[in-house]
This record gives sequence, structure tokens and C-alpha cells, in this order.
Amino acid sequence: MKLTIVGCTGSFAEPNSPASCYLVSGEDAEGRTWRILLDMGNGALGVLQRHIDLHDIDAVLVSHLHPDHCIDLAGLHVAIKWDPRGWGRPPIPLWAPSGLHEYLSSTHGLPPEPGMHGEFDFHTWVPEEPVRVGPFSITPFRVEHPTPEPYALRIDYDGAMGPSTLAYSGDTDACEGLVRAARDADVFLCEAAYHEGRDDALRGIHLTGRRAAEAARDAGAHKLLLTHLPVWNSPTRALEEAQEVFEGPIGLAQPAYTYPILRRGSGRPAAAVGP
Repeated sequence: MKLTIVGCTGSFAEPNSPASCYLVSGEDAEGRTWRILLDMGNGALGVLQRHIDLHDIDAVLVSHLHPDHCIDLAGLHVAIKWDPRGWGRPPIPLWAPSGLHEYLSSTHGLPPEPGMHGEFDFHTWVPEEPVRVGPFSITPFRVEHPTPEPYALRIDYDGAMGPSTLAYSGDTDACEGLVRAARDADVFLCEAAYHEGRDDALRGIHLTGRRAAEAARDAGAHKLLLTHLPVWNSPTRALEEAQEVFEGPIGLAQPAYTYPILRRGSGRPAAAVGP
């Protein structure tokens, strides 16, 4: 499978990147390409259209109900409902914590019924119960963040490109669920919104580069890709903190870059492709 960084800034969009949004794509055994989105934060909808046509979205997977991870779904609702050409496709399947329909409907002042049911097919995560979208199996794991139902997501791919696993932290502090989601992952896409020494008193909210690396180490992940870096953070510092702990490859998520997610030991090239 492939991971394309639509947006990777923490908490709100910055001049060069939307907030969290990640496009995951992969072919099934019949050669059909499937495209799923992990989160859809501030600014993501516009930039996403540089990468795919909106009609090609097969599903959206939401980690938690904070605006920097889901608010642009309100704009996607408009793109579907009011396109004068017609949408011409079924509602987009959407997996999320409970309450997302009410949350999004309130952004437009819509009544609960029909709300946005005509545009999205809403499903609620059940912890550690996998869901299937084409060649992807997605399993949510409860993590630690100040919102009712935060999840890390494990994406297992089995298709024409060969089996591989991507883990995505969502937003979280260090916890058992995060390590379980990332167990033996080929790539662990993990937030690092805080810095050691500056944010030590803030617990139960976000990770530092060091704590992200500790989770990657404890999970036995192959590669760590740091993301969700706020504009006031030094990416270099986050990387240096992670390098003190994790001995495997570490990178910083870059907007518009595409990363192959390959099973370790496959012998296939795995260089990122830039914009």
C-alpha cells in the first residue's frame, strides 16, 4: 500500500500544510485501486483534490472528534450534496467514534434527521473489532486523549502490492493501546506534538518525539514516521528526541509526499516520492 501525506500539522493548519489527513491507497487482487482517508482536519479538503478526485474516496476513517482531525468532513458534505452535476455514487462509508453525525450536522445547523445521512454512511468504531474496506482491514484501539472515544488505527493490507501494515496513532499520550496498535507495524505514523522538558507537566494529551519512539520500540515497529507537529515546534528537536530511543529508521512526515508501505524484508525499494 501507499501512504500520501495530505496534511500533517498539529492542532491547526499552517501555511504549507493542512491539519491531519492521510490518504492510504492500494490495489486489490483484481487490480482495482482502493483509497481510504485517515482523518480530515482543517484545510484538508482543498489539498486532497490535488491528489484524487473526491468521487474516488472509498471510505473515511476518523480517529477522534477534534476539529483538526475531522472538521473538513463538513465541507465534503457540501461537495457531495450540492454538486449541480450530481454525486452519482452511494454515500461515502465513514467509521468514527460515536457522535460524529451530530457533531458534523451542528456545523451546518442541520436537524438530526436527515442530517448528513444522505452524504455519509455512518458507522461507529467498536474497540478492537476490525472492519473491511477492499484490501484493507482496519482495527481501532482505544488510546489516551481528552475526548470521549480516541482511537489509534491499525491498517493491515493484503492485495496486489504484497501484505503490509501501517499503524496510525491519532492523538494520544503513551498507553498500552498505542503499543498494541503498532505491534510489528512496517510503518508507524505517530504524532509528536510535545517536546521533552517543555511539556512534561502535560500528560494524557500528546506524545513527545521520545515517547513516540518508546512506543515504536516497545511495539517492535520497523519504521517510525513522526507527524502532527505544531507550527511552534522544532521538527529537528522532535526527530532528535526520537533518535535517542528508537534504533530503526525515523522520518518526518512531509506534505504531498507518498511513502510505500512494504513488509520488512521484502527486498523492494521503499523511497518516498515527493511532490
